[in-house]
Amino acid sequence: MTAAAPEPVATAAPSRRLRIAQPRSLQSRQLWAASLGLVAFLALAGYALDRAFQSTAQSGLRERLHSYALAYANSDFARDGSVIPPWDPPDPRFRRPGSGLYAQIVMQQGNDWESDSAQGPRLPKGAMLAPGRQVFEGPLPLTQINGTPGQVYRFGYGLALSDGAEQAHEIPYTVYILEDSTALGRQVAAFRAALWRYLGGAGVVLLLLQMLVLRWSLRPLRDVIDELKRVQSGAAAGMGQAHPRELEPLTESINAFIQSERENLERQRNTLADLAHSLKTPLAVLRTRLDSGTGEAELRGEVDTQLRRMNDLVSYQLARAARSGHQLFAAPIEIEPQAEQIVVGLEKVYAAKGVLCEFEIAPEARFHGETGDLQELLGNLLENAFKWAKSRVLLTVAEGPQAAGRRAGLLIVVEDDGPGIADDRIAFVLQRGVRGDERVQGHGIGLSIVQDILKSYRGQLHVGRSRELGGARFEAELPAGL
Repeated sequence: MTAAAPEPVATAAPSRRLRIAQPRSLQSRQLWAASLGLVAFLALAGYALDRAFQSTAQSGLRERLHSYALAYANSDFARDGSVIPPWDPPDPRFRRPGSGLYAQIVMQQGNDWESDSAQGPRLPKGAMLAPGRQVFEGPLPLTQINGTPGQVYRFGYGLALSDGAEQAHEIPYTVYILEDSTALGRQVAAFRAALWRYLGGAGVVLLLLQMLVLRWSLRPLRDVIDELKRVQSGAAAGMGQAHPRELEPLTESINAFIQSERENLERQRNTLADLAHSLKTPLAVLRTRLDSGTGEAELRGEVDTQLRRMNDLVSYQLARAARSGHQLFAAPIEIEPQAEQIVVGLEKVYAAKGVLCEFEIAPEARFHGETGDLQELLGNLLENAFKWAKSRVLLTVAEGPQAAGRRAGLLIVVEDDGPGIADDRIAFVLQRGVRGDERVQGHGIGLSIVQDILKSYRGQLHVGRSRELGGARFEAELPAGL
């Protein structure tokens, strides 16, 4: 019996989710964010303007009803306490039943009065107000003349009529003016329609303008992408220089990376060429010895000598090839611990000379690169100084020149109290391609390694005479970093 095959595990859904979760382009992100912000702003602005218009319209309605109330406040009263309203009402609508504008006068005795317009609708009844008190209410419910429900705004004004000098003969009454909310609703609706129409049009115009501004502001990024594509295809040697200030660190880093890769390739080619050229001579010597019929003992000695020479050449060239340039964004390295480790070993090698090495290392100085490069740089300079010094070697490390927005450079100076180097010999000592047996002892292969390291870091090596100790002075200067 064969076992049933396991059911396949569905993996399409997670991959689909991953594809959906992928971020949009910068232009899409900015457009969506700005559009949402614009819509939110227009919505809040529209709401604020709508509330402000409603408040203004209600305030205007209150003032209008107040003026009507003042007109009815001058009403007369009969002996029986009934109200005698003004002959000419402040608005003709007070005479037309169900017109939407109503007047009420509430008396303490209960003989209230209503305008002709109140005949038919069922209006809300108001209570007596204290003299001088004003209220504005609404919207309040009412029943229209045709029986349909409606709403009104009501303004009340408490008054008192005195028929003598004593307050006991005052006649308190309250004037209420009511107006249908339909007129105010029509005003608000008309304002809202115009408001949202204009805000909508302004929003569309602003969105189009925003798209144009985004395309214009992101154009430098598209130019950088186009240049990078040309560099990848080989149509351009590097990134251009005409870029906005914000993109300059990016383009400079890309150019530095391109230059570093080209220098690495060139260094590898030079290393292979130097290795091949260096091995030609020992191989040629061995071939000549073999062809000449040299004796076995002499041939063994020659083979041993040439093998040691080839081994030294291969080790040296491999060491150079292993240093494939510095890292562009390496972590800073403290210099004093590395220097102490190197000096301890050199003091053991040159213990017979009793050389004293002094440090003057700035606490803030840091080496931004590979630890091996720092060790090679300090090791070769200090070893040369120990070889030629009589009794003193001075290592000085300080921060080099600084540039705005970039890390500080580095200055490493090694001095000794030995015989020094004549000025006319400096160019020869630093000449590239000079092998160890062609140089003065102590300033051969080590200086070539130092120069290679400094070249990979865009640095320079200066050789002169030490003013303080009187011997040679080697100054390695590393520029400010990216």
